Amino acid sequence: MKKILVCILFILGLLPAESKAQKIAVKSNLLYDATTTMNLGLEVALARKWTLDIPVNYNPWKFDDTRLKHWGIQPELRYWFCESFNRTFIGLHGHYADFNVGGLPDWPLISENMQNMRYQGHLYGGGISIGHSWILKKRWSIEASLGLGYARIVYEKYPCATCGTKQKDTSKNYVGPTKASVSLIYVIK
Repeated sequence: MKKILVCILFILGLLPAESKAQKIAVKSNLLYDATTTMNLGLEVALARKWTLDIPVNYNPWKFDDTRLKHWGIQPELRYWFCESFNRTFIGLHGHYADFNVGGLPDWPLISENMQNMRYQGHLYGGGISIGHSWILKKRWSIEASLGLGYARIVYEKYPCATCGTKQKDTSKNYVGPTKASVSLIYVIK
């Protein structure tokens, strides 16, 4: 019975492997970089097939009448089908963010409300994700992931990006994409 239990725990990745698998990595989400959002992630191996990813992001910028100010955190527990930091994984993530956003440009997929109004508040929730990591060199990788989930958004609405007169307090439930990343990874150990 003990051998069966040990075998099951090993298959699930809950027992350490006899290998020199990676233990710690730092990463930057290139999609956040494209929006001038500073970000840094730390991923730590918990077992042979399990890791904990903790990305944080911060954007303090205001450009003319455009605001994209926010900070957020999105910790994720990951199960890797091969081994930690290698190939395909599924994840369970939570998220929290504070934001002050409005006056965005008239681009495709940006609503008229986000162009003409300002929203200030916070959100929280969670979701599931799937991703894949490609090893580039001994310590370098690139990873892509997508996630779906739920967010509770609590916010104040203002009539323009720079106005200070609040129109209303409200909240909204959101179900849909909650995560998108293309990350450059450096394995420390």
